[in-house]
Amino acid sequence: MMKRYSSWIFILFLIFSLKGFGQDSTKYLTIKQCVDLAITNNLQVQQSQIQLDQNGVAYKQSKDNLLPQINGTIQQQNNYGRSISNVNNAYVDVQNGSGNYQVYGSLVLFNGLSLMNNIKANNLFYNASKMDLQQQKDNITLNVILAYLTVLSNQELLDIARSQASVDSSQVARLEIQNQEGAIPPATLYDLQGQYASDKVNVVNAVNALEVSKVTLFGVLNVPYQKDATYEMVSMNADVNDLRTPSDSIFQTALQVIPNIKATDLRVQSYQKSIAVARGKLYPTLSLFGAVNSNYSSIATSNIPGSEFQQSTGYYIPGTPNTDVFTTGLATQKTTFGDQVKNNRYQYVGLQLNIPILNFLSARNNVKTAKLNYENAKVLSNASRNQLQQLVEQAWQNLRSAYGQYKGYLDQVHAYGESFRTAEIRFNAGVITSVDYVIAKNNYDRANTNLSAARYNYIFRTKILEYYQGRLSLN
Repeated sequence: MMKRYSSWIFILFLIFSLKGFGQDSTKYLTIKQCVDLAITNNLQVQQSQIQLDQNGVAYKQSKDNLLPQINGTIQQQNNYGRSISNVNNAYVDVQNGSGNYQVYGSLVLFNGLSLMNNIKANNLFYNASKMDLQQQKDNITLNVILAYLTVLSNQELLDIARSQASVDSSQVARLEIQNQEGAIPPATLYDLQGQYASDKVNVVNAVNALEVSKVTLFGVLNVPYQKDATYEMVSMNADVNDLRTPSDSIFQTALQVIPNIKATDLRVQSYQKSIAVARGKLYPTLSLFGAVNSNYSSIATSNIPGSEFQQSTGYYIPGTPNTDVFTTGLATQKTTFGDQVKNNRYQYVGLQLNIPILNFLSARNNVKTAKLNYENAKVLSNASRNQLQQLVEQAWQNLRSAYGQYKGYLDQVHAYGESFRTAEIRFNAGVITSVDYVIAKNNYDRANTNLSAARYNYIFRTKILEYYQGRLSLN
């Protein structure tokens, strides 16, 4: 009995442990998890996926157009009054039913290679759609990285603001005691109390900025906001290898890896093939065709073998009035549906050549339209390259500036840190006034704030340049 209870307790403990683990894992978000969530839920990505599927269907259809066309026709009708019988092609004046049945097939043998070129054009367009989808995923990835780093930056700024307020809080508490003892002028306490009030305002602003950045991140992810979510810190790499690589070299690499450039190139090739498709319509079309036909009539009859009989015609042989003229015939019966379909079946096969002579000049105008689409695609491709070159150059300059700012703020924090450390010792010893202390502290606090912002700005600029070189990492 005890073993049974122990087993149940262990199972319940395991269930609750796994449940708790699952809940905690949803509240801890890494940058890779955020990117995956955003790609899954993003509207533009979903629309690009649908467009890719549609172009995939069009590509498949272009290949299926090489298959023959096979269709069947069943015609059944009732005839009233005078009509032509499909049994002997003679007029009959009796109500009857008839039917015609056909299976028809055709296969294009040659049409100026339009079908083959259309397959190639649609294949290129389908591959371009793949690149469009990847470009949308890359765009949302960069948006997530920016939003995620903004959250981390604001979190660090909040920690700095609280640390700054904590330092001033300790000073205010110390000065209040000294002020009660009359050891310092009241103005000294008031200066630090004002500084402490400013610190608390900075904390409020930092909390608001952090919450707004979190809401923005979850908006990019397109998931409900989780206020208590925690985030993974991103490592800082101060390597400047990207700056040692010339921007022109990075641009040449970007031309090979950026999906948008690949998509525009594939569209240029697709529209070039579309010109060949349109030109093919200027040539004759040779087709193979054939059919199997049969028919049925409700008044069709057939002779019954072995049912011969003689019947008087009502005529007499001239000169012999008492001699009747008889005819010999066979008894008949209605022919069954199956026998008629089998007996009336006939087939034909042939070749058909359609020669375009004058069709409102639509074929030639379609060629002109295809050429214009091709020229437009080339213009868009060149524009995309120029835009990419500008973006790479801008990203390289931004990284260079961000690195310089980061290094400068590092030196500034070190210098102002030493200055504040000295000022704090001297202020506690009563050597300098509160004004000098506040100035030194504000310089140090501002330097720390600028350094934090510069750090995450440098990380983001690094990620952008990594993307243009095809080696973007989410670590």
